[in-house]
Amino acid sequence: MKKIVLAAIAVMGFSFANAQDSGSFGFSKGNILVEGNLGLSSKNDKNTETKTNFFEFNPKAGYFLTDKFALGLDLGVGSYKEKTAGSDADKSSIFKAGIFGRYYFLDLGQRFKTYAEAGVGLDSGKDSGAKYSGVGFNAGLGINYFVSNNFAINFGLTDILAFDSYKYKGGKAVSEFDANVNVFNNFFNTAKFGLTYKF
Repeated sequence: MKKIVLAAIAVMGFSFANAQDSGSFGFSKGNILVEGNLGLSSKNDKNTETKTNFFEFNPKAGYFLTDKFALGLDLGVGSYKEKTAGSDADKSSIFKAGIFGRYYFLDLGQRFKTYAEAGVGLDSGKDSGAKYSGVGFNAGLGINYFVSNNFAINFGLTDILAFDSYKYKGGKAVSEFDANVNVFNNFFNTAKFGLTYKF
C-alpha cells in the first residue's frame, strides 16, 4: 500500500510540474549535450566467502547537428574485483574511447524524450593481469526526463545490439556478437542511469 501511495504522489508531482512549467524542453540545433552515467555494485556472499566489487563511469559529450541528431565523443572506465577466501583476487579493468550518434525520435509528453543511439570505439584493459585491446560497436535506446529546461535524468537501455573484437597480448583475436532482443522483459539487467545537461 505504501508503494502505491508513493507512486501516486510521484505521478501527481510530475503532472503538477508539467502544468506549472510551460518552458521548452528538449534540444535544438547547436546545443551541446554533456552526460555522465555511473554504475556501482558490491556483493558479499558469505556462503561462498566471495566478495565482488564493480565500478563503471561513462562520460560523453555531443553536438546537435539538427534538432533531433547529435554526434559526439564517448569515454568509459571500469573495474571489477572478485575475491574468494583462500585464493588470489580476480581483477580486471577497462578503458574505452569512441564516437556516438544519437537520434531523438519520440516525445512522450513535454519532458520525456526517447532516443536511439549507436557508437563505435576502441578499448584496452587488463583481465587477471593479461593485457588486451580491441574494437567494439553497440546500439541501444534511452529516455531523458527533463527536470528543467537544461537538466535531465537519463535512462539508457544499453547494448541491445553489440559486437566486440579483442585480442590478448600474444594471443589470437576473439569476436563476440550479442542481440538482446528480449531485453524489454527485464530493463534493469542492462540499464544505465545518469545525468544530462544541455548548454
